[in-house]
Amino acid sequence: MSAHEALQRLREGNRQFATGELSRETRPSHPKVAASAEQAPFAIVLGCSDSRVPAEIVFGQGLGDLFVIRVAGNIVAPSQVGSVEFAAASFGTRLVVVLGHTRCGAVLATLDELQQPAEEQSPNLRSIVDRVRPSVEGLLRTELRHDREALVRQAVRANIGVSVDHLRHGSDILEELIRLEGLRVVGAEYSLESGLVEFFDDAGI
Repeated sequence: MSAHEALQRLREGNRQFATGELSRETRPSHPKVAASAEQAPFAIVLGCSDSRVPAEIVFGQGLGDLFVIRVAGNIVAPSQVGSVEFAAASFGTRLVVVLGHTRCGAVLATLDELQQPAEEQSPNLRSIVDRVRPSVEGLLRTELRHDREALVRQAVRANIGVSVDHLRHGSDILEELIRLEGLRVVGAEYSLESGLVEFFDDAGI
């Protein structure tokens, strides 16, 4: 499946989810996939671990449809890059979506840490904050620092953008697949309020 076809399938699945057309009875489940020796996901989703944003559900997909990597703040570290490389190279999957969401807790925690550093913080939690930090700290030097809601909104999107850029340019394997095999990496934001996913930048593919 091409990146364009995969994106259209995700758009339609999300539309059905957000409008309530996709019920528990009609959602595809593909129960036989669980026992299959092979998998063929049509899209790779690097998303946030937030319990309100399960990729398969918000995109209206079933077992075996998506290769999902979830980590707080949809950050990109070596293990996430390796997971995307594995799926793209092994399964021929041609669409990667970095899925952030509104009011992301990891982004909020990073902004709070930058504005009022905690005296003690778990080194493991700090490793997540440190991954998010470069994408948001510049925003605190703009007028957005006076508007918390706008600041958080832009910080979430900036963090998604940094993760997209990292995947596009931080792996020789992914760069070659982009250049030669039609792989596309796009950013997207899930709205906790509406249930809709908005795709960014190259989402016109």
